[in-house]
Amino acid sequence: MLHSNIIGDNKKNLIIIHGYFGSGDNWKSLGKKFSENFKVHLVDQRNHGRSPHYDEFNYPIMRDDLYEYIEYHKLTDIYVLGHSMGGKTAMFLACKYPDLIKKLIVADIGPQQYEPHHTLILDTLGKINFEVLTSRKSVEQELEKTIKDFGTRQFLLKNLYWKTKTELGFRFNLNSIIKNKLVVGEGLSNEMNSSISTLFLKGEKSDYISENDTDKIKKHFPNYQIKTIKNAGHWLHAENPKDFYNEVMSFFV
Repeated sequence: MLHSNIIGDNKKNLIIIHGYFGSGDNWKSLGKKFSENFKVHLVDQRNHGRSPHYDEFNYPIMRDDLYEYIEYHKLTDIYVLGHSMGGKTAMFLACKYPDLIKKLIVADIGPQQYEPHHTLILDTLGKINFEVLTSRKSVEQELEKTIKDFGTRQFLLKNLYWKTKTELGFRFNLNSIIKNKLVVGEGLSNEMNSSISTLFLKGEKSDYISENDTDKIKKHFPNYQIKTIKNAGHWLHAENPKDFYNEVMSFFV
């Protein structure tokens, strides 16, 4: 069963699905704000956060993980918000189980296939030796050698934790993520579609959703809208949380 942090006691349920290398904890601040109107489920996808680790890692399986979670908690008429990889998982869920979802928001990802572009991060993480690197500072310095973007490094370091009193580790299942590294870019197949009311939010500085992708979005989600979050890139919810929150609430409520 997926791990989650549930905030609030509203009758309306909102499931938030994080992206690659993330966890539900990344959404705690916004989750607290959303909990004024929803019971918020900050879910950790498999191989991430505190959810179980498995060798198998692909979108159909992650979709089924979410369905199992929804069935276990007896949720209906759910509002779903997914970012990046989590947005793709949400799209897979919406296409197979449309009756479960009231409205859907997909943050900075489209239904199309994406070419692998996390190679540098995966190569760097794969070389981290926790027998040698025994402090958070030493891990950060090692990441800095190849990952120059400060925000990306800090995002990855949020996964660092003490496995024992003397040994650090990453919460994500790096072996499975590396083994299945091509899976994260998988797109929706041609027959997959959903009439659910869907909002695609894109970061102004991000290239994950372009004008050329509109036809693909319309094909899979004909009842769609696309809006842009100003002054934000791929991590639009963290870079411009105020506008992101307002767009989400305007669409959901």
